Amino acid sequence: MNWVALRMLTGDTSKYLGIVFGVAFAALLMSQQSAIFCGLMRNTTSQIRDIQGADLWVMDDNVQFVDDVKPMSEGKLQVVRGVEGVEWAVRLYKGLGRARLADGNFQQMILIGVDDASLTGAPAPDRMLVGSIEDLRQPDAVIIDEFGWRYLFGDEPFAPGKTLEMNDKRAVIVGQCVCNPTFQTFPILYSTYSQAVRFVPQERKTLTFILAKAKPGVGHEDLARKIEAETRLKAQTNDEFFWTTIGYYMKRTGIPINFGITVALGFFVGCAIAGQTFYLFTIENLKQFGSLKAMGVSNPRLVGMILLQGLVVGVIGYGLGVGGAALFGVVFTAAVKSSPPAFYFCWQILLLTAGAVAVIVAVSALLSMRRVLFLEAGVVFR
Repeated sequence: MNWVALRMLTGDTSKYLGIVFGVAFAALLMSQQSAIFCGLMRNTTSQIRDIQGADLWVMDDNVQFVDDVKPMSEGKLQVVRGVEGVEWAVRLYKGLGRARLADGNFQQMILIGVDDASLTGAPAPDRMLVGSIEDLRQPDAVIIDEFGWRYLFGDEPFAPGKTLEMNDKRAVIVGQCVCNPTFQTFPILYSTYSQAVRFVPQERKTLTFILAKAKPGVGHEDLARKIEAETRLKAQTNDEFFWTTIGYYMKRTGIPINFGITVALGFFVGCAIAGQTFYLFTIENLKQFGSLKAMGVSNPRLVGMILLQGLVVGVIGYGLGVGGAALFGVVFTAAVKSSPPAFYFCWQILLLTAGAVAVIVAVSALLSMRRVLFLEAGVVFR
């Protein structure tokens, strides 16, 4: 019977391909848009993932996400260091600076100032393409990210020694690193903390974040709650700050709604195309189903045949759809060189798309199944 079901499915090539196309299109649209959405959301947390070495981020209590900079007084650093369970705490500057290029143009920069003594917050050694993080100790030294160099200088090969002007101060590019793509797509500059505060207009408060390390055996979440209770600052682990930032963009921007509409559109279009085509396919094969009933095939067996047809269509359409979305991501990432791509194809997308395709196939099969179940076997003799 399974062989008969498959022969019925592939007997009309145009309708068979139409059903597969409907499922594949839905899977492609849903997975591709979901991957772009996840990529955008992931880009909002790039600095949190780039800055390694600390267990906790300590900040002003009103900070809502990583780019919501609210400077604190320098005295807060000593207060955090005095909390029991903190092994060490260092300063971190994060903000936007404006750089003047050699041709006279101005460009916004994401400026990150790391601790002068330990260089905590600087790129990891394995993420350095040219130079070393120790080069930040040189006068006026900065390290630029790979995409930032391309953004400013195009295809010009990297050469240490290029200079920028920031707040009437000279900034010398001494190294190049790999950074995760950012949401704002601005070039990223790393420098020491003392150098960073010279590159921006002077303010009364300049300390934006404190990076803290827990002593061995001290729980990170417990220490964060203790810091909050004793200092009245906000303290979060890397994971907590990661999801706090994503939660802000989910609640305060229209990004989830816009992408959600596109994903929902792909789902309903897939249901419409696959459901209608599968239904017409079943209607045209009613005589064949009637013949099988006349030969004694039971209704459960006929339902199994329809479900098998739906399963085959679903698996092929799902494979083509997610394969096309993955291919789009590869081509997109390879083709876009001037700015970081926002495409993150995580395993959760595969599962959610598979579930949506299963629903599409199930709805299509149910629409067809009713006519078969109530079909009179004698219809074949009319």
